[in-house]
Amino acid sequence: QVQLVESGGGLVQPGGSLRLSCAASGMIFSINAMGWYRQPPGKQRELVASISRLGRTNYADSVKGRFTISRDNAKNTVYLQMNSLKPEDTAVYYCKTVVASDDYWGQGTQVTVSS
Repeated sequence: QVQLVESGGGLVQPGGSLRLSCAASGMIFSINAMGWYRQPPGKQRELVASISRLGRTNYADSVKGRFTISRDNAKNTVYLQMNSLKPEDTAVYYCKTVVASDDYWGQGTQVTVSS
């Protein structure tokens, strides 16, 4: 059974940084693309960043230059380094993958950017 477990969320002031982690199990991590999504309060879930099995990355325009997605295949973990955080980055952040055409999501981690 594929499981994704996010960690690293919290409360941070504007301009601050956080690093999210997503630990995967029950899958061959190295051959799967991984993605980070977020759902702000009262809004739809949106793609933040993705990384292919070969390390190719893709970012939402709103986070380009501030967020960095990376993966450590030895640790079955994908990361999201978030710098220069803004109040509009406040959301629940989710990790996602697709295995055999099925979507798998983590439980989410709350990120709140506020002074």
